[in-house]
Amino acid sequence: MNTQHASLRELVDKWLAPSLASPGRVTHFSRTPDRLHRYVRIEAAHATGTLAIFFFRHDDGSWCVFPPAVTRPAMSTRLERLAA
Repeated sequence: MNTQHASLRELVDKWLAPSLASPGRVTHFSRTPDRLHRYVRIEAAHATGTLAIFFFRHDDGSWCVFPPAVTRPAMSTRLERLAA
């Protein structure tokens, strides 16, 4: 996926379009259950109602609206030459 390095403020402006009349505000922030990644919930009031979005911090320092991929266990093989 294309995860451009945008600041959290830029993403909030893009997704929630806050204004002076309806500013965005942080309603919750914490870490994921595995305690490895941070997330923040930001909401803004609009004419159609309140819109809230979770933003997740990735290992490369970027913020995205999708959580980071889970690191899964992996197996590998190693080929060795036997001495003759």
